[in-house]
Amino acid sequence: MISALNQLVDLVEEHLAEEIDVDGLAGALGTTEYHLRRMFSSLAGMPLSEYVRRRRMTVAAADVVRGAGDLLGIAVRYGYGSSEAFGRAFRAVHGAGPSDVRRDGGPLRTQPQLRFRLTVEGSIPMETRLVGRPAFRLVGHAIRVPLVHQGVNPHIQEHIAALPQEEHLRLKALSDTEPEGLLQVSDDLDPDGREGSELTYLHGVALSRDTPVPDGLDVIEVPAGMWAVFRTSGPHPQALQTTWAATATEWFPSNPWRLRPGPSIVAVLEHADNFTTATCELWLPVEPA
Repeated sequence: MISALNQLVDLVEEHLAEEIDVDGLAGALGTTEYHLRRMFSSLAGMPLSEYVRRRRMTVAAADVVRGAGDLLGIAVRYGYGSSEAFGRAFRAVHGAGPSDVRRDGGPLRTQPQLRFRLTVEGSIPMETRLVGRPAFRLVGHAIRVPLVHQGVNPHIQEHIAALPQEEHLRLKALSDTEPEGLLQVSDDLDPDGREGSELTYLHGVALSRDTPVPDGLDVIEVPAGMWAVFRTSGPHPQALQTTWAATATEWFPSNPWRLRPGPSIVAVLEHADNFTTATCELWLPVEPA
């Protein structure tokens, strides 16, 4: 995976002014665009699309400063149809327009070329199991919310708090298959994992495929497949978020599995009364790499 990510970085450099064929590269490397984008954003700390934009504007800034043609010519050279569109992208990265930078020589914000390296960490073993599951359903109450990487997502918190206590109890009683109990489900995530991008969040339970679904509940159909299940324990949600990040930095690079499209599921097994600590299971859909 580390080699694949570095080849992706090289591809970006070779085609800064063009569309990047991520799917073609992923296929040639024996992986998928979905997995490659998810691993890139997790390890780089930014979506691939944002990295491409920053690199493109970093290289374009050199042409602007040294006067390598008029601004429209530079805009076209880097894939923009007008100097206005180029100017907006340039200002978003550098904080100043190309005309100002040409006149003053700055300010400039450089995005260095990334290089991924595998470091030896993993001194704390990750408690993981692999589970093959037949098709099942996730049922409950769903809402579209923005993605928040750190801390509690207030939109999800409000959604759960708005449900009456008897509804939580009713949902929990419906659960009849793994993952068991009340679940926190994230679906339709942006493969780039952009902060603020929308996802579907469902507060609910898992039902066997042949179990009738009560009226008034949202349903996510989950096909048969393999799941990597990570057990976490400690401060909540920090321990869960740390483990989620470690799946990208430690587990996937060290194991012959890759992410496949599908919902991510958190099952809360135990928690303190005030939810400051919890023991959870993180279920991620996987397939052989």
